[in-house]
This record gives sequence, structure tokens and C-alpha cells, in this order.
Amino acid sequence: MSKRQPTPSGEERNVIDEGRTPKTRALLEAKGIELFELISSRGRIPVSDPRVAIDGEYADALAALEQLGLVRKPDEAPDTWVTVNPTTVQAQVVTPMTQEGIRLLQESAEWANDFTALHGAWRRSAPDDQRGAVTNIHRPQIQPFIDSLVAECEFEALTAQPQATRDPSVLAETARKDAALLRRGVTMRTLYQHAARRNAATRDYVAAVSQAGGEVRTLDEFFNKILIFDRRIAIIPGPDGIDTAIAVREPAVVAYLVDVYERSWERARPFSAGDTSTMKEVAGEQRSMTLRMLIEGHSDPAASKRLGVSPRTYAGYVSDLKDEFGADTRFQLGYEIGRSDAENDGLGGTTPLPNS
Repeated sequence: MSKRQPTPSGEERNVIDEGRTPKTRALLEAKGIELFELISSRGRIPVSDPRVAIDGEYADALAALEQLGLVRKPDEAPDTWVTVNPTTVQAQVVTPMTQEGIRLLQESAEWANDFTALHGAWRRSAPDDQRGAVTNIHRPQIQPFIDSLVAECEFEALTAQPQATRDPSVLAETARKDAALLRRGVTMRTLYQHAARRNAATRDYVAAVSQAGGEVRTLDEFFNKILIFDRRIAIIPGPDGIDTAIAVREPAVVAYLVDVYERSWERARPFSAGDTSTMKEVAGEQRSMTLRMLIEGHSDPAASKRLGVSPRTYAGYVSDLKDEFGADTRFQLGYEIGRSDAENDGLGGTTPLPNS
């Protein structure tokens, strides 16, 4: 194991950090550059200039420039401010940051090596209930457990995410992790429901992952969340909902889940923003799914969950079908759908428009 670089002392770190805090940089970008250009264009400005006074427009900006060493009071004219060559200041500010970044990268690599060794030891001696065919994982250990599987993943990750709407901050962090996984050469495929196409945060995630080499498709049907890594281990929901996850290592069961995933993947539609034909197919499949939910008599909450949309959105789908079939009530709508289905011998997306 390589020798770790020494960590700077508190005094050294204060010297490194002085003048380059995010707050100082924000002041520089907001008004500092503008003030620097103003002083440079004039050669100098007097200390008494009201714009740089305590309550002046550029008071905070001047403080930032002075802290960074970008302005000074010359000995021959101590009542004025003049600019300093920013190249010399840049070396003093940026170089320590670069060195600190290199140090942190080296340190993180050493920590990763240490934890790899720890994990190897753990796997050799872990309790049976944590390395057997099935493992129950409870919050808050679920996400760290998944993160460890992502870190170990060697060639393939398969995921299915039924949620149409997910927290934007969570998706952004997931996109970062998934892009890093793809850059390591791991192939990744993700399934969503069609409804996810309407979510802005999900579209941003898909764009980021697709750019990194991942594939994303959508299905009309409801499905449970699943994660499969290297066709070796699968993570599925536990009986207690989101508070429990089940890790499955039994090869036959994992192979079965992979087969189910592959069949769903083949039926799914590519998640692309500009493909008009795909969007028409998606709209048709959602319409057929809504018809099926109505005919089978599902409640609105159950039907909306199957479609991956909110009950309010599902009610909008039903309202559109009422207009389409010329029905005033759900009873009339059900009758018209049934009659159309009987005339055309089956639904399956073949139920025509009433006027077709």
C-alpha cells in the first residue's frame, strides 16, 4: 500500500483557504470583475470614491478584490486603488487548490483500497444471513448496500424504476453515480413506465445517462422495482414496502428475474425526446391501458398506480375517453367501450375511435 500524503496543518490550511472561499468567488463574479475593469480602464480610482465607500455599490466587491490581492494602494499614491496583474494572483490562489485536489484524489484512492480489503475480509466471514441465497436489508442500510453493489459491478447493471416522479436531487445524484458506472465500462439498462416521460427531472436524468452510454426504455404496465448486478445478485422490494429490500443471490432465481427483465425490455419503447412515432405508440399504449383498467373495474387509485400517474392525471385520461366515445358518465363510457370491443373482437390497442 502506498504511503499517504501528509495532511496540511491547520495553519497551512488557513493560508491555503484564505481569499478563495465560495463567498469571495461569488462576490468576484457578481461585482468584482466589473469593478476591476472599471479601475483598470481609468488607471486608478480614489479611495474616497463613493462607489467603493462603506455603503457604496462596489463596497463588497472591493473587499473581495483586496482579499484576493487584485487591488492595492501604491506607495506613491496611498489614497487611490490600482489593479494588480491577475496572473500573479492566479498562481497564489489556483495552484494551492490544484495541489489540494490532487492530495484529496490520492487520499480517496487510498481509502477505496482500504475498504476493498475490508470488504474482502467481510465477505469471507460474514454471517450466513448476510451472504446466503436471500438477505433481508432494512433502512437505513438499503442505500449503502446498493452503493456497495454499484461499486463492485463489473460488466452489467439492469434496473427497473416504476416511480413516475422521483426527487430531483436524488435523480441528479443517481445520474452522477450511473455516469461514473458507465465510464468504468459497465453496460446499463433502465426501465421506466411511460408516465415518466412527462417528468422533467426524469428527462434530465435520461439525457445525462444516455449521453454517458446508458439505455433507457419505458413500458405501459406497472412493475415492481428491481436492480440486477452482473446477473449475480438482484435487489427486489421486501414485504414491508420501501422500508425493506431483499437481496437474492440464488443463481436460478436471479436467472429467472433476468429473463423477466429481458422480456419486458423487448416490449418497451426507447426513451427519446424527439421520436414522434415512438410518442404516438406510447400514447396509444397508455390509452389501451386506461381502457383495460376501466373494463376490468379497477378503482382510480389502483388504475393510476398501474399506469404510473397520479389519480388526478388518470381522471383526465378517463375524461378524454368520455369525450372520445361521446359518454356523459362512466357507466355510459363502459357500455360504449364494451360495445366497441365486441364489434371489433378485442381490445389490445385495437379498439378504434368511435368515428373511425
